[in-house]
Amino acid sequence: MSETKQALVIRIIKGFAFFWWDFLVGDTPELFVGTVLVLGIAAMTSLLGHLRVLTVIVLPVSVLLMLLVSVLRVVRAKRSS
Repeated sequence: MSETKQALVIRIIKGFAFFWWDFLVGDTPELFVGTVLVLGIAAMTSLLGHLRVLTVIVLPVSVLLMLLVSVLRVVRAKRSS
């Protein structure tokens, strides 16, 4: 492969990676980390038979908590500026 083709392939891969980073993480990396944690906790509790009921409770409560944290963060930022 010639050097220009390699440079083009690298630019395409970098562009693809930056697109997904911006799409998933964007301006609030804590929401991305929170989402991954919520899904991980839900997956782990759903695998254990006696904790499946806990999954039904934990998933909506943790999503609401993440939403609350996000809204409070924006409100605090608006007040300080």
